[in-house]
Amino acid sequence: MSKTITIGVTDLSFHRVTASLVVHTLKSMGFEVNRIYSPHQDNFKKLKTAEVDLLSSAWLPSSHGVYKSDVEESVPLIELGLHYEPYALWGVPAYVPVEMVAGVADLLKPDVLAKMKPDIQGINPGAGITRFSIEMMDRYQLSKAGYRFHTGTEEDCFNAFERAVASQEWIVVPLWKPQFLHYKYDIREIKEPKGLLGTVDRAVLLLREDKKTLFSQAQLNILDALRFSNDIIAELDYQVSRENRPLDEVTFQWLQSQGSKES
Repeated sequence: MSKTITIGVTDLSFHRVTASLVVHTLKSMGFEVNRIYSPHQDNFKKLKTAEVDLLSSAWLPSSHGVYKSDVEESVPLIELGLHYEPYALWGVPAYVPVEMVAGVADLLKPDVLAKMKPDIQGINPGAGITRFSIEMMDRYQLSKAGYRFHTGTEEDCFNAFERAVASQEWIVVPLWKPQFLHYKYDIREIKEPKGLLGTVDRAVLLLREDKKTLFSQAQLNILDALRFSNDIIAELDYQVSRENRPLDEVTFQWLQSQGSKES
């Protein structure tokens, strides 16, 4: 009789891609897998209350460290794998001249203010990039200069960027790696010397320690050996999000291709 396990998935496209890779791995071990999709904070709350057994993926220590610490007040957690090495960034399309906009402070230049779209479209309030961006708006006095930061869905953010690029408009996008826009577009990161965007994180699978007994040590070793990369996740994310290919089919084919390379 197969065992059932529930994985919490942060409900953003690249998290769904990464979780799908993990789900195929769990199924190959004989598990029946339920996926629960939630926003960032809710995902960790469900891990804390044992509504989910695993969480994919936690960005540590910068983006999700505060949420992990809250869970660990109730239950120890085990970190498994290194799915990729994510980080938050602010970027502009590469056609924005670097001599005009090299860093965040350059957004205050009169010539840049005259050309740059004032609306900076973010994603949901619980995301690390959102928390970081709100602080940047204040610390760099961007709001006083006329810029406006908005939260919204990930599609709000991506569509605003793609519409601007289609018209060759100047725009700032609060983003991160990995993400499918990087696969298609040349997005230049702008410098943020105050260190408000956090560090390069580790994206890992989190397992409640009280669920460790569901696995053999060999199975835990397999989960801990999972290694992807920013570029891999961005490419698979693009295939699902913009080429409209079925999520689990894309990830299964990628895993199969890796297996054939190893054999």
